[in-house]
Amino acid sequence: MLDYNLPRYLPSAEELLDSDETPVDNELQELIPGLLKAILLILWAERMDWLFGIDMGIYHHPDKPPIVPDGFLSLGVERFYDEELRPSYVLWDENVVPIFVLEVVSQNYRKEYTTKLDEYAALGILYYVIYSSRRRRKPHLEVHKLVNGKYELQQGNPVWLPEIGLGIGCKRGNYCGVTREWMYWYDEQGQRYLTPAEQIKQETQRAQQEAQRAQQEAQRAQQEAQRAEVAEQKVQQLTEKLRALGIDPDNLG
Repeated sequence: MLDYNLPRYLPSAEELLDSDETPVDNELQELIPGLLKAILLILWAERMDWLFGIDMGIYHHPDKPPIVPDGFLSLGVERFYDEELRPSYVLWDENVVPIFVLEVVSQNYRKEYTTKLDEYAALGILYYVIYSSRRRRKPHLEVHKLVNGKYELQQGNPVWLPEIGLGIGCKRGNYCGVTREWMYWYDEQGQRYLTPAEQIKQETQRAQQEAQRAQQEAQRAQQEAQRAEVAEQKVQQLTEKLRALGIDPDNLG
């Protein structure tokens, strides 16, 4: 819940602007959070209590413009309202502050390391994540955790986020045909979760392996049947030879 006073009468999400008509600075600011959301759609396919917004306005006061991070995650909210989905994220309607926000630094610096730290801390957002692949002497990924009202930089790559049950980190990989460093979700053992394309490839390989094993089993069964048929023919031939010699094979005992 928000801890500051709001006007008594508040507009709904449908009454507020859902876009400031300002395009994102570059394609990575869509693709990087888009990959994180795509992975969640696989991991949490059965869950209906989360939302990952991309370039969606977070309204915290009706008389102030929304904050628009590149990506954010909220837990404990309705996955869908209706088929129109959310036009924006209105805190006084949702009653849940996002637990995670992501800013992807572009060529046009947008105060990710200064003003936005204070803004997100004031809202009570637990994790503030900044990613910049252009940094040379500092880590590309910074994960800040809100502790006693102030953000503290977390060490490591990936960084485990226990309140979310996932880790966040960056690593070289391929997404949408582009090989570069991407951000991924990780499990508690530090193993990254697969992208949708990797998931499909893995499932395809698994299906091919199962088909190959089934084919091998069928071949083995066929070979066993052939061996049994040969053995039966040999028994029949031996029986005929014994009878030709005047020996009853049924009374050999």
